[in-house]
Amino acid sequence: MTLSLLRRYHSYAYLFLSLLLIGCKETEVAPRKSLTLADEQLLLGNPSGATSDISNEDDYLIMRPQYAFSYSRERGTPNWVSWHVDPDWLGMADRQDDFRADPELPQGWYRVTASSYSGSGFDRGHNVPSADRTKTVEDNSATFLMTNMVPQAPSHNRELWANLEDYTRELVDQGMEVYVVMGSYGEGGTGSNGSLRTIDNGRVTVPARIWKVLVVLPLGGDDLERISSSTRVIAVDTPNSNTVRSDWGTYRTTVDAIELATGYDLLSALPVQLQQLLEGRVDNGPVI
Repeated sequence: MTLSLLRRYHSYAYLFLSLLLIGCKETEVAPRKSLTLADEQLLLGNPSGATSDISNEDDYLIMRPQYAFSYSRERGTPNWVSWHVDPDWLGMADRQDDFRADPELPQGWYRVTASSYSGSGFDRGHNVPSADRTKTVEDNSATFLMTNMVPQAPSHNRELWANLEDYTRELVDQGMEVYVVMGSYGEGGTGSNGSLRTIDNGRVTVPARIWKVLVVLPLGGDDLERISSSTRVIAVDTPNSNTVRSDWGTYRTTVDAIELATGYDLLSALPVQLQQLLEGRVDNGPVI
């Protein structure tokens, strides 16, 4: 091999090794974080202490990759649902609209169907929004199980709640990530056909109130450890009525007030002193 060829060979070899090292470095920093199902969807804690014991009929825990929730057999709706929204959950998957009964409910339990709300004057109101789970078709489809629905007044669902859901994703677009817990309580709401306490021949309870708590963090890792006294916590509690205002900011309240109404412990994974501080404040941040 001539000297010039040898020098050229060494140059190519150096270039190849340099590109290989750069590629390895990029691969090393790509993953942002890796959380287990319980870490991610129940990061803030289990609000009611729900379990997957079949005898626990009105506080039955179901864990999915996309969200976790407590289900009430008597009410035919979730008590609360907990999930995480960040860029890893958002993508290009289409809205599936495949409303269906949940096959994961225990055998012998009544399964609310896609037609159970028909003619009631109430929407099949998502807890976890379809648009919060668009990374894959499977993720989006999971939001259309009827155990993720409550009878929701149409104006509440399509205006007030849609605005809050959109705002949540706007926060993610701005470089934040959001941990969300949503639920409902009470009996009796007012839909497009007037007031009802139940639908589906009494098998599904219409809630009187619908609430949500959002914990907002800059995108990063070690999320639970990063929650501090300066963390923004948004709590809203709204009437399930077709006459609600579209501005969700007017319904802001404290986490303490929602806990008093529901009996739940909503930020139980946090130190007690930090809980007390965050749960007693009414958010006054932007709403758009």
